[in-house]
Amino acid sequence: MTSLEDRRQLSDAVETACQSGARLHPACKVVGISPRTLQRWRAPQGVHEDARPLAQRPTPGNSLSEQERQQVMALINEPRFADVPPARIVPMLADEGVYLASESTMCRLLREHGQNSHRGRAKAPSAQRMPTTHVATAPRQVWCWDMTYLPATVVGRWFHLYLIMDLYSRKIVGWEVHASDDSEHAKRLLKRTALAEGIAQLDRKPVLHGDNGATLKATTVLAMLHWLGVKPSYSRPRVSDDNAFVESLFKTAKYRPQFPAKGFADLAAARQWASEFVHWYNLEHRHSGIQYVTPAQRHSGQDVDILRARDRLYQDAQQQQPQRWARRTRNWDHVAVVTLNPERDQPVTVATRPQNSSVKFA
Repeated sequence: MTSLEDRRQLSDAVETACQSGARLHPACKVVGISPRTLQRWRAPQGVHEDARPLAQRPTPGNSLSEQERQQVMALINEPRFADVPPARIVPMLADEGVYLASESTMCRLLREHGQNSHRGRAKAPSAQRMPTTHVATAPRQVWCWDMTYLPATVVGRWFHLYLIMDLYSRKIVGWEVHASDDSEHAKRLLKRTALAEGIAQLDRKPVLHGDNGATLKATTVLAMLHWLGVKPSYSRPRVSDDNAFVESLFKTAKYRPQFPAKGFADLAAARQWASEFVHWYNLEHRHSGIQYVTPAQRHSGQDVDILRARDRLYQDAQQQQPQRWARRTRNWDHVAVVTLNPERDQPVTVATRPQNSSVKFA
């Protein structure tokens, strides 16, 4: 908004130019305003200050009542939602058959109450460029794996978490924690995961994507992959984000409040924490990348019915209070295709065709 002093100076400049013989439109164009703006500034009693900040605006008819606002804030501040953002609160309530307000309304209420900071210990996410690799349209097509370090209470000592995640469902299909980094651990984890997921009966064996670490590329690991029929895939040299899904999973694990900031006392404690985390992640965590269903629900195919039930709930809520919905209801569409670092749309289009379902893009 233009201040009163600037309005007066621009008005005087245009007036002086017009008195000197200039036309109104060119004079206004030079100072960067339109003749209609100048007319509005001067009416009705000379140049006046902008009155928009002082305008009395009526309360929108679709806004929440004060009682409803208090009810929403009380729910958001419940202990179970202490570190959960509105993006996850909404689908959790939808699964319970409860609808109070939209995600944007919850965010607005949090902002009004000074509670709109990023919940949890992690920093706010930022967009990153995504290079190319594989496409998954069902479970057991693409796996991602990696190893991360878990700190011990003794400085300089680490435990090693090996983990395999299904790209399509985000489910952790295999994990182990060891006191050392050894290719034998990775080999044994591969065999256990393949047996648990029953890949021997699959016509199309999964692709296993990992980084270029020595452990994951050891000869014994490659021999196990060959024996299982699993084709290995590796990140490009000097590229740190080719395995972004697993890296994101590790960040979720280490920034949870339950992660011990001072490290694990022993190997048993590290394994106990890993077991509890995997249980929470697979069975309770509403994942934002798969429409806020749990990885276990998506892995078993239950997510389709859950998303349909959420959509019906929102449709009913819209019918009951149509004045609160300016557009269509929230999008609960099923995510049919998951791409690992796509570089172009063409691989996704080809991979979703039934006759090309076994094609892999690297």
